[in-house]
Amino acid sequence: MSRGKLIVISAPSGCGKTTIAKAIMQKYPAMLFSVSATTRTMRSGEVEGKDYFFLSKEEFQKRIKAENLVEWEAYPNETHGNYYGTLTSEVDRALNHGKVMLFDVDVKGALSIKKKYGSDAVLIFITAPSFEVLKNRLLNRKTEDEATVQRRLDRMPMEMEKGKQFDYQVVNDDLPKAINEVDGIIKKHTELETIQL
Repeated sequence: MSRGKLIVISAPSGCGKTTIAKAIMQKYPAMLFSVSATTRTMRSGEVEGKDYFFLSKEEFQKRIKAENLVEWEAYPNETHGNYYGTLTSEVDRALNHGKVMLFDVDVKGALSIKKKYGSDAVLIFITAPSFEVLKNRLLNRKTEDEATVQRRLDRMPMEMEKGKQFDYQVVNDDLPKAINEVDGIIKKHTELETIQL
């Protein structure tokens, strides 16, 4: 059995990475989606192991110390906020069983995955046509308060800089076109069968 592949999609907020990731998952029924671990409380309708692996803060910190996480991040910081991360055991299981796993993570997480798994990981950075377009998308979403939007905008220069280290950059100025571009990259690196939508 050939070894699996990790397809890692990352982007600044508002670039449409989650929309693209969902469209890709629909096209590839055999693809696994990387389920993150988190310390935040379970929301109504969420399912353990499907939406997230829900861990206590103590359990999460234990896993950090034991190096059982490929990548992790605390939002907005470690003192106030929740931890999110990727369990090494889940990634190793996918690779060892020849599966293709899709990740929707932040840029630091993506680069941690690449550092650990090298050529087994393909990094795709989604970006907007311009900073202004991105800012307008975030403001028009109206899903977050002004402080959160500002925090996301403040992160952008760092994210754009780290995005240069990715294997591919895809500009999302036209969603169907961006999905096709990501699809083309996946076809180049895997032998997954697609379903016609």
